[in-house]
Amino acid sequence: MLIVEELHLLLLRPDGRVEPSAGGYRPYGEIAAVIVDLVLHGRVRIGEGRNPAVDVLSTEPTGHPVLDAALARLAPLSGKKLQSLVVRSKLDPLDDVVASLVAQGVLAHGERGFFGWGAERTPESDPGPEMLLRSRLAGVIAGSVAPTQADLTLLAILQGLNAAHPLMRPEVGDLSAGKLKKRIEELAESSPAGDAVAGAVTSAIMVVMMAAMTPVIVATVS
Repeated sequence: MLIVEELHLLLLRPDGRVEPSAGGYRPYGEIAAVIVDLVLHGRVRIGEGRNPAVDVLSTEPTGHPVLDAALARLAPLSGKKLQSLVVRSKLDPLDDVVASLVAQGVLAHGERGFFGWGAERTPESDPGPEMLLRSRLAGVIAGSVAPTQADLTLLAILQGLNAAHPLMRPEVGDLSAGKLKKRIEELAESSPAGDAVAGAVTSAIMVVMMAAMTPVIVATVS
């Protein structure tokens, strides 16, 4: 399963709605996740620095519909900064991710909101994949499972969205939000490659989140 697909499962409630702790920031995380998926498939490179450029190395199809659709949308934007890409609504892979998870039998098409308005709900039809994912991440956090690039990226994105603790509370036990944040940072720092990709993703999302929250902060203070 792709990183972006696993992230989507973590961000959904069983009834098919996005978890409140992720709220309107879901697109930022999923755009970042699908970019990392493309990195791992050799189609994209993320540069160095706090706001690295994202370069498309190849437009050769991967054979996965989610990745190929994302690659087609990203190709004309090659060389743009990561922070600017994660806020581009046209890069949001939501529809493709949902279609893929439905095709895999993990999600099912549900109802819309009141009077048939609003976003369609896509409840889980098979909770098994998410249960396995959460168990794996719990093992990574506890130190009993060696983290993969996918694990580190998922945790980095959740932390960047400020949603790691509320979404992973059953898996982290008595760890406070602050201790979980420190643990995720330790995992990234101790990874063999220094986890530059996950670090870049975290930095980009945190900057975007701060920019998104600034009008709210200003309005509250003034």
